[in-house]
Amino acid sequence: MPFENFNNRHFSAAEKTALNDALAALETALDGKLASLTPEERKQYGSINEQNKRIVNKVKDYHDSQPDLSSKQVDWDEFLADYDSRGVLESTIYRLQSLINGLHSAKILHDWDNFQDSLRDYDYAKYMMKINQPGYETKVNEIGQFFNHSNPVPPPAPPEE
Repeated sequence: MPFENFNNRHFSAAEKTALNDALAALETALDGKLASLTPEERKQYGSINEQNKRIVNKVKDYHDSQPDLSSKQVDWDEFLADYDSRGVLESTIYRLQSLINGLHSAKILHDWDNFQDSLRDYDYAKYMMKINQPGYETKVNEIGQFFNHSNPVPPPAPPEE
């Protein structure tokens, strides 16, 4: 069955306000916690891979279970704060990424719906122009400029989900 009208999943004014308020609250909560690295800094600091995460986790486990074996040269309060912060950030990133994926998918479906309705309206305008109704020739010409005239517009593929 072809997709149309995305189940009327539109935002009310109250929902738009709630969404913007939630994003503002998130931005406020993260104020002062985010970093902006240059491409060179990203290369310099990189990202620790899974093997190196295991090292960090094992060092923390030893510190937690046998603190007398821990180096006195490490600021363990800072180490534990960094460890906790990276956990919070990782969890938040996963949750936000899931939301972002859902937002992208919903946008794709709304875009699809808009495009299908636009094609319908364009076909209607072409029909009205053919029966010489005033005003439609200009509309058809203006919209028609967006189509490749050497290849007629194929019906778009259904959205991927």
